[in-house]
Amino acid sequence: MELFNFLARWAHVLFGITWIGMLYYFNFVQGGYFKKASPEGLKDAKAHLAPEALWWFRWGAMFTFLTGALLLVGVQMSFGGLNVWIITGATMGTLMFLNVWLIIWPAQQIALGMKEGDGPAAGAKALLASRTNVLFSGPMLLGMLGGAHDAGLAGGYGAQALSTGAIVALALILLLEVNGIKGKMGPMTTVKGVIHCSVALTVVIAALLAYL
Repeated sequence: MELFNFLARWAHVLFGITWIGMLYYFNFVQGGYFKKASPEGLKDAKAHLAPEALWWFRWGAMFTFLTGALLLVGVQMSFGGLNVWIITGATMGTLMFLNVWLIIWPAQQIALGMKEGDGPAAGAKALLASRTNVLFSGPMLLGMLGGAHDAGLAGGYGAQALSTGAIVALALILLLEVNGIKGKMGPMTTVKGVIHCSVALTVVIAALLAYL
């Protein structure tokens, strides 16, 4: 079981690097380039670069989710339960995975002209969900790491009942997800804004889990 957990964690991190790396590329690099590119460059990027990047993006998300599920099973069997940090991080990771496959990928196919539909509306829908994933990425990682290490956070693996802070944190996450589906960008419109929001959300969730 120890070897199983190690291999699952190794694969989870490897696929996670691929997924989140592509997420940051889309939000921090490609989006800015699309606004400045020449018509010829934009056409070529949409026809060749973006679809290839989306392939790595969505399958990185898929295998991050699957290896994460295996890791959670291993932790459950080895330690008899999950603590609130892991639960919170896994909740955000699962929502991020669902955003990729159910919102971002279908909408991007329309926005890039791979399928028929309202391109601008689909692009805006994909961008909002993608920004929401960036927003979740910071606190998601804190939850996954904090749950495994005694750094004044969780005290290591082990079963733990949901605290008031955890319930509030999960409710906040669900409200932000609803906004990511049919809400507004708000301060996440800019790259700087979404980074600041992710850092702030990380601090808020950490405080809720640690002190409430």
